[in-house]
Amino acid sequence: MSYGVDARDLYEALGRYEGTEPYETIVAPWRDRAQDSYRAWLATAAEDGSWWTGNETEPDGQELMWELYALHRVSDRLLLTFQPPSDEPGSPDPQPLLSQHEYPDVFTSLGMTLFEDGDAFDPFLHEIVEVEQSDAPHAPIQITKVLWPGLMLGQLLFNRAGVRIRAGVEHAQRGVADRSPLYWTFRRRHRPTVDLSQGWGSNSQWRTDFRLDYRTPAGDQLNVAGDRPIDGSADLHPGHPLSLSPQEKLLTPCERRELLRHRCLLRTPQATGALAGSPSWERDLMPFDWRLADSEA
Repeated sequence: MSYGVDARDLYEALGRYEGTEPYETIVAPWRDRAQDSYRAWLATAAEDGSWWTGNETEPDGQELMWELYALHRVSDRLLLTFQPPSDEPGSPDPQPLLSQHEYPDVFTSLGMTLFEDGDAFDPFLHEIVEVEQSDAPHAPIQITKVLWPGLMLGQLLFNRAGVRIRAGVEHAQRGVADRSPLYWTFRRRHRPTVDLSQGWGSNSQWRTDFRLDYRTPAGDQLNVAGDRPIDGSADLHPGHPLSLSPQEKLLTPCERRELLRHRCLLRTPQATGALAGSPSWERDLMPFDWRLADSEA
């Protein structure tokens, strides 16, 4: 399905660009072409529903999920300069691409709404980027600075606002909440990330679904296209598609729910010793089709 532009082209053009004015040269012309039918296509996803399963209707829900994922990859690239440096020695600083006002301009022109709510911390709206550890272990999470704005497409969360927080270790542990793998994310400058595109070829990686989270009058709906109960099912034998993997079983129910809500772990898991027997467990973990029970949604 063609609307004259697509996000993959923009992402790859930004990767090739070696000049000093990417906004004027690449981004603004793409933005200007991405109006009318493309913007209307994105708006199809703005409200919770079953549009993503509509493979026999127009627009194709599956293709729209892929396009939202590609557009989110563009956002990931543009946000690198707003993030703290990598802890890895010799890691290069990313080339500045867009300014603080140019970044939201790209996405608001596509019908998205900007938010910079820096009052009460909300894992639906806020991504933890840096943690200042409070001396009081039970001190709740408080936002101390908003590093980049968040974006909504109607009721659909497109990107969370990046925030620096202060918290007690019982709520968010420095080195875990801000440095452990961030799932459903392609790239961050300062921490590892895991999404389903990684490890696939140059074309196959773009057939990755965007995570669908909706804030509705009835409540938040998380990962609505997920089809696997977050606690598995006691009625199923091991190896069944709805069963939990060995690594998932080692996370407590509370840890699994925090990972789904925050897209990362907040503290060192209780079963750290057992998990150490699988050095790659964080990358092998597959929470991408988890869903909460209806009573928790």
